[in-house]
Amino acid sequence: MSDFGRKDFTEQASDKLKPNSQKSTTEQIGDQASSTYDRAASAIQPDSQKSTPQKAGDHLRGGSDSAQDNTKGVAQSVSDTVSNAAQSAKETITGNKQ
Repeated sequence: MSDFGRKDFTEQASDKLKPNSQKSTTEQIGDQASSTYDRAASAIQPDSQKSTPQKAGDHLRGGSDSAQDNTKGVAQSVSDTVSNAAQSAKETITGNKQ
């Protein structure tokens, strides 16, 4: 169980398990936006104000974020997601994959 306003742990796992190739563009944008928000909330909220499960979840995900070299700012992450979604939509419409 996650803290109020935070992305639920089961939803996070579900997002990771379903390949992007099986997600709609809208789903991909939503996943990225909610994940970016949750990472920002994790960084802003002090550990002293988090529940024990939320602390554990944030620390576990923090390790995976570091492993993925997730050093971009929030604005850059959103920009990349929108750009990728637009490219995906273009490929779907035109049938061309580059």
